[in-house]
Amino acid sequence: MLDTSKLRPGPLADFAFMGLRATIGVVFIVHGYSKIGNEGFVGWMGSMGISPEFAFVIALGEIVPGIMLIIGVLSRISASILAVIMMAAMIKVKEFKAFTGDGSYEFDLILLASCLVVIVMGPGRVALANVIRGLPRPIH
Repeated sequence: MLDTSKLRPGPLADFAFMGLRATIGVVFIVHGYSKIGNEGFVGWMGSMGISPEFAFVIALGEIVPGIMLIIGVLSRISASILAVIMMAAMIKVKEFKAFTGDGSYEFDLILLASCLVVIVMGPGRVALANVIRGLPRPIH
């Protein structure tokens, strides 16, 4: 019997990985950028007892890996950083209170799962990391 359940490499899969990376990157860039200005992030995180300096580091921890995912450089490392941020968000901020509704963690879980796909599968062939020679494959 023919096994058709295997992931077949090809242009469609590569563009799908590019789309996944770009979507994750845009989401994190927008969220990170919105947390920096107008006391939004600093004020909100301050109510949780987190210092403004650490809040700024978290915002940069979303923006920089988001950019790296979009261009396809150090995608696995960037996705790992974002996965850690999502786990911390679900544990510290959402506290696993509700899966759906107000204060839910369902969106965070989807982002975490998407980051895990990038970590395991890599960036695909449509990535700047494939143009850069000498970059070790595991950190693509």
